[in-house]
Amino acid sequence: MPIPIVNSIASWFLKKRFHQIDLFLKYPNEVQHELLTHLLNKAKDTEFGKQYGFESITDYKTFTERVPISTYEEYQEVIERSRKGENNIFWPQPIKWFAKSSGTTNAKSKFIPVSEDSLEDCHYAASKDLLCMYLNNNENSQLFTGKSLRLGGSKELYKENGTAFGDLSAILIDNMPFWAEFSSTPSSKVSLMSNWEEKMQAIVDETIQENVTSLAGVPSWMLVLLNNVLETTDKDNLFDIWPNLEVYFHGGVSFLPYKDQYKNILPKKDFRYYEIYNASEGFFAIQDHNNSSELLLMLDYGIFYEFIPMDTYGTKNEKTIPLSEVETDKNYAVIITTNAGLWRYKIGDTVKFTSTNPYRIKVTGRTKHHINAFGEELIIENAEDALRKVCKKTNSEIVDYTAAPIFMQGKEKGAHEWLIEFKTPPTDINYFNELFDNALKSINSDYEAKRYNNMTLNKPTIHIAREQLFYDWLKQNNKLGGQHKVPRLSNTRDYLDDLLLLNK
Repeated sequence: MPIPIVNSIASWFLKKRFHQIDLFLKYPNEVQHELLTHLLNKAKDTEFGKQYGFESITDYKTFTERVPISTYEEYQEVIERSRKGENNIFWPQPIKWFAKSSGTTNAKSKFIPVSEDSLEDCHYAASKDLLCMYLNNNENSQLFTGKSLRLGGSKELYKENGTAFGDLSAILIDNMPFWAEFSSTPSSKVSLMSNWEEKMQAIVDETIQENVTSLAGVPSWMLVLLNNVLETTDKDNLFDIWPNLEVYFHGGVSFLPYKDQYKNILPKKDFRYYEIYNASEGFFAIQDHNNSSELLLMLDYGIFYEFIPMDTYGTKNEKTIPLSEVETDKNYAVIITTNAGLWRYKIGDTVKFTSTNPYRIKVTGRTKHHINAFGEELIIENAEDALRKVCKKTNSEIVDYTAAPIFMQGKEKGAHEWLIEFKTPPTDINYFNELFDNALKSINSDYEAKRYNNMTLNKPTIHIAREQLFYDWLKQNNKLGGQHKVPRLSNTRDYLDDLLLLNK
């Protein structure tokens, strides 16, 4: 299809969609309330609907009083029933697909329901919105002159009892319209290969022949792929291979630790980076401006949002609030109710609002992935902020890292123990550690208070990880590729001790 026609179609869709976006920008709380009413009405005759009396719920207060907040563990039994083909349990549509996700909070696999509604009105709608917002901000874009290099999960779909499960990306690829295949690379056949290492080389071989204009995938795994591309072609940067490359759409893990490495292999000042916030449970937010670090919370994808302030999370004073009551610069755990039948479900992520008009967020970490063994409340956002600053000062680059507490023993004070794999290590790790400790103090006042005169915490301990340690650990645990992530921070030593043994 000629590019002017494609751009005309995109512009038409953009104008139509912007009217709907404008509605939730102007009336966010009304849109969310209407959405909740719609979800309750649609599911009123399901098993859940009858159990909690959805039919007579008319306001948010009644909704919170009747429907309990849930975790995956509490959903597991009904999800298993649904996977075996039982219908109308938590959503009226038959659930055909389940996104398999091990997550980083539990070793067991999770099977997240994906309904036809969530597939069309959330995941696919968000993909279109992302392109529309990008094109709106970049009128001279040549995105459609070439293909998008997409890097998804490595598992095919497995079918049981009339339902199917696999990585969310496999479900999305399997259900994409036929014409989408022509605008992306690698082919669906290669994208769905199950052996991650064989798949990586197959992607390299297939994509270096294409005119790639955009990239899409998780930063950590995309970087591995792109370095393989450079090694195979013996080129210094990606523009020597794909001269028309103009944007990278990324999400899944924080981009901060990888930003400088991407700039090295994509050395153009006008190259664009667009962040998204999605998960197996849904697509939540999109960067809607060039060069922004904020994400617009999308309020009409069939997801109703609630939040738990992290200063009350897990305590007897824990409280849940609707979107209308959030404040800026506060850390919140995210609770969702979705058009796939997840009701008041804890997804395990934490966010911070940078604006409430419109509602814009930054993803700050995971509810279980922080260190608070000594009251220091160290979150991933703090850690990555500090690491980036120190890497810049010491001309070093990080591949991956994890950290855990050193617990107090007798009179010995506690500390944080870090295991960091460097691409370019600092010349002096002790100096790096000193700068890092000071950076954390400047970012996190609770950490600073605990470090004051070594009152509660001693200086951090940093180990340099051998090359490919984290890759080998993920491979050993059958977690290569896709959405799998290295656990960054933990209140227990399980991950760190495991990795330290492998580092010997």
